[in-house]
Amino acid sequence: MQCEVTRLSVSLRQAWRTAGRRFFPSIVNRQLLCASASTISKDFIVKCPYGDTVIPETNFYSHVFQHFPKYGKKSALIDGVTGREYSYNEVQESVVNMASGLVRSGMQKGDVLALVSPNSVEFCTTFFSTLAMGGIMSTCNPNYTSEELAYQFKNSNSKYVATIPSLLPTVQEAASKAGCVEKVIVLGDDGGVGEGKNMISYQSLVNDSGSRFPLNVQLDYKNDTAILPYSSGTTGLPKGVMLTHYNVTANVNQLSHPQFVDFSDPDCRFLGILPFFHIYGMVVLLATGLYQGSTNVILPKFEPQLFLETLQNYKINEAFLVPPLAVFLAKHPMVDNYDVSSVQSIFSGAAPLGGETVTAVKQRFGIKVVRQGFGMTELSPVALCCPRDIVNPSSSGVPLLNTFVKAINPETGEALGPNCDGELLFKGPQVMKGYLNNDKATADTVTADGWLHSGDIGYYDEDGFVYITDRLKELIKVKGFQVAPAELEAILLQHPHISDVAVIGVDDERSGELPRAFVVRSSGELSEQEVEDFVKGQVAEHKQLKGGVKFIKEIPKSPSGKILRRLLK
Repeated sequence: MQCEVTRLSVSLRQAWRTAGRRFFPSIVNRQLLCASASTISKDFIVKCPYGDTVIPETNFYSHVFQHFPKYGKKSALIDGVTGREYSYNEVQESVVNMASGLVRSGMQKGDVLALVSPNSVEFCTTFFSTLAMGGIMSTCNPNYTSEELAYQFKNSNSKYVATIPSLLPTVQEAASKAGCVEKVIVLGDDGGVGEGKNMISYQSLVNDSGSRFPLNVQLDYKNDTAILPYSSGTTGLPKGVMLTHYNVTANVNQLSHPQFVDFSDPDCRFLGILPFFHIYGMVVLLATGLYQGSTNVILPKFEPQLFLETLQNYKINEAFLVPPLAVFLAKHPMVDNYDVSSVQSIFSGAAPLGGETVTAVKQRFGIKVVRQGFGMTELSPVALCCPRDIVNPSSSGVPLLNTFVKAINPETGEALGPNCDGELLFKGPQVMKGYLNNDKATADTVTADGWLHSGDIGYYDEDGFVYITDRLKELIKVKGFQVAPAELEAILLQHPHISDVAVIGVDDERSGELPRAFVVRSSGELSEQEVEDFVKGQVAEHKQLKGGVKFIKEIPKSPSGKILRRLLK
């Protein structure tokens, strides 16, 4: 078959696989995958080599918490900063109490609670208590400005907002701008903030001694939204991604196969450093970790010394990271000062991880399992995962249970065979319900028969392993977070001395990519620093123009007016 978008020749790929078999013998241990040829249909659709699983129709909270009585006094969550441990019994009691408190405060089924907080035990309690009483959880980046938060509050029609004391001024300003927020919950130690006409203390909710919330909340599990994170999708401004109880329940079940994410070892401890507001940390770490009965050591953010001390002191054996953290472990000299020999497995997601980094981490620490996966917010989030027992450093893995993938020619829609680059499409029970109040964007992303366009270019090999090679979409990935060029361009065009602008991502070893602005000045006096400062005050840190500013005479565009970003790159 003719491959019209192929970036690597079949011969080069075959050379890589031959080399892989020489240096990584277990790559050919295909018995673990069943008969690999059967995973690719005659229609060039790749399915999971491990078959399917039954997806229960239930409240996501009920699914994750169903085994808590069995786990009992075992540590569920550990605050990595203070060392305070919380058992499964304590977590369940706090969630049930807070759900009751939310109902008694006036929250109703279908109300949206926006959670603006770094990782914490309070984050976990607020997240699951909202789902338990039938509310909708919309997580927000705590680094967002008041303008960014106000957009999400208003777009999601959030009636409740929960945040930590240090973020309260920003959140209150955003709530005022949004005009829909009725009550603000102050998490943790409220610092004497107390309660006002629209303020609620977290402690008053978790200490609620009133009647329990209705245990049998009437939900349509396949259609009622459980989680409403925000994503730029393949293009444009952030959109609310409607994930149903069925979507996220499905993904936890799909991930829990022993070859994918297995926390079943009674002594399993993993590091909860990836932000829980991001779909990766939320579902893969927080939810799946609790569902399987593991111990999650929580850190609010990445600080090199604290990160390494936590790996060492808590003897973490499962580390879920993003590529910049994997690069840090592979190259930073500070790592040599700590004993991280307890780490047995590293999993990387949110952005592609180069095979050379995988090899460097394995060689430095003697870790046998370093692998990656692929997902999107719109996929709840995981669709691909490298099996634990098969070494394939450059692949994003095979489809999860109940999941199908195909590569198509972006121009013709024709399904492509093995080793042919095309846009990757996914189908499965984890595919989102759609974008909130945006039928057009939904129709552009999900086909009538349920295939989701990823906007990523890649291919699969004869064994059903999938490789990501490029991005059809224009999003910039900074430390695993999405940055939409259109959002930054809209901000820059508000500057009185900028007549036109285009933003692209430039490669960066630590962050993956960084945003760079190409600016057409209407005034010759505008400096690079002035442009950077103009953006800096309006967006979160990961969206700032750390890739620099370049002044040019004209932005290259197609006859239809589309920015030709490939020419700028």
